[in-house]
Amino acid sequence: MTPKLFGIAGWKNSGKTGLAVRVVEELTRRGFRVSTVKHAHHDFDIDKVGADSYRHRQAGAHEVALVSGTRYAIMHELRGADEPSFEEIISRLAPCDILIIEGYKREPIPKIEARRLEAAKREPLAPSDPFILGIAADHAVEGTALPVFDLDDTNAIVDFVIETTGLNA
Repeated sequence: MTPKLFGIAGWKNSGKTGLAVRVVEELTRRGFRVSTVKHAHHDFDIDKVGADSYRHRQAGAHEVALVSGTRYAIMHELRGADEPSFEEIISRLAPCDILIIEGYKREPIPKIEARRLEAAKREPLAPSDPFILGIAADHAVEGTALPVFDLDDTNAIVDFVIETTGLNA
């Protein structure tokens, strides 16, 4: 089963994460199995300094699997290798109905652009990206033929995601 893909793009502090969380919550409430991929442009850690998994990575392990009765996570240290491709990451995920992608603004997937007045940059992405099919903003947006949503209108945005991807109930 190949999942539907839908992205949320935007500059830093544009509201991407909040929108992604609300979209995942609403899609899940509507009965869909949802997974997410978030691209970070910086070094990040999901295990705390001193934790056993952190110590394993620091010791040089390429992959560390952390497993409990509640969840498991696999961390892969690149150790100087290139960042994996978008396709490679997607191929590692378990089957789902839809994959919500946060970041990866240059990937050729259908996406919505998040815009906030407080964003790090205000230059619109939509005019130069034919894969941006809508805009979700906390302010009025002029001069676009794309559908514009209030950044907080989760139901309308999720309806748009379902319609755009052809996701079936």
